[in-house]
Amino acid sequence: MNVRTPALRWMLLLSTFALAACGGGGKTGEAHDHEAGEHVGEEAEATTGQHGGRLLEKDGLAVELAVAEDGTPPKFQAWLYRDGKPLPANAGTVEVRLTRLGGITETHHLRAQADGGLLGTAEVVEPHSFDVEVLANINGRSLRWAYPSYEGRTEIAAPIAQQTGIRVAPVGPGIIADEHEVQGLLTPVEGRVAKVAARFPGPVRRLAANVGDQVRAGQALASVESNLSLTTYTVSTPISGVVLARNAEVGSVAAEGTTLFEVADLSTLWVDLHVFGFDAQHIRAGSPVTLTRISDGAQAETTLERVLPGTATASQSTVARAVIANADGQWRPGSAITARVTVDRQPAELVVPVAALQRFRDWDVVFVRVGDAYEVRPVKLGKRDAQRVEVLSGLKAGDQVVVEQSYVVKADIEKSGASHDH
Repeated sequence: MNVRTPALRWMLLLSTFALAACGGGGKTGEAHDHEAGEHVGEEAEATTGQHGGRLLEKDGLAVELAVAEDGTPPKFQAWLYRDGKPLPANAGTVEVRLTRLGGITETHHLRAQADGGLLGTAEVVEPHSFDVEVLANINGRSLRWAYPSYEGRTEIAAPIAQQTGIRVAPVGPGIIADEHEVQGLLTPVEGRVAKVAARFPGPVRRLAANVGDQVRAGQALASVESNLSLTTYTVSTPISGVVLARNAEVGSVAAEGTTLFEVADLSTLWVDLHVFGFDAQHIRAGSPVTLTRISDGAQAETTLERVLPGTATASQSTVARAVIANADGQWRPGSAITARVTVDRQPAELVVPVAALQRFRDWDVVFVRVGDAYEVRPVKLGKRDAQRVEVLSGLKAGDQVVVEQSYVVKADIEKSGASHDH
């Protein structure tokens, strides 16, 4: 297998983690052409035949084996030789048996072609990573060769995988959400804001609350001396809540009806979302909403309560409104938020977290674990949302896929020289 000793490989890998986490780090491993059985690293370089394939020789007889990829699905291709001279394709038969990671086996029968070679009847699917057994019969002589041919594979011991935060999970069914991302603001709920005013004109003699104070319904906030009766009366809050504003100072003269305090019940808040254009046709009351505060990333879940009938004049947006519980006071009016509104949820047979995906060569891939071995799996993707993506092909239910720290596995494969170019 094409891996360095664990201690040496991990010393090299740990030195590149920071670069790999940022998406950097070019391929530093050795590269080879996509010849069947070509194996670079711990083994000696394989002999190459006249057609650029791997030359397998025994007692003067030989099979040259390659993977044909010239604009067609990859298939095994072979040529036969005796004492270094080409033989006609009908001089023998070739069968290639593959054992992939996890013990999956497949057999490829090669058939004689008019051009003198033999060609497989089945596609060699990616990754081209397997243990190879070649069975040939040339002029009545039975021959056998076996060798490893790995790509996109590495080994990481379980303690090291745990230490580096690599986590795997089985592939299975899931839900893909159709989500629309919009922005908005938190505002106090209408009807839960009180403007506490002076009933009669006169100087303010006492103030009993400041901005940010929690107050109870009926609690005195100020005392004002009436110019009409020359007696002092108490100004109280009609609701419980938080003092948002104080518009008076001791000794200042309050006119009749002057707002001295503004008090709001912030135990629940409105989330006013501004929806534009096409999105407005899909967002409906009752839709689940995930809120994210822009300032610090704090999140909360709620449900869209209603879509207002009018249009905001300045922005020409439709306002969709949700309500968020705020008993602990962690959400504040005026905070800017983004919201993911789920308008539809569709089941999918196989899904993986978005964090499991990486780019390898020109593929979208995940990494499958079998024991301590990790190997690349090219995948065809379907629908996705912010957390999950549907896998249309390349995996089967139950495959153990790296769902956290997948870039670490990618970096180890590249450092160990287990990747190659076509």
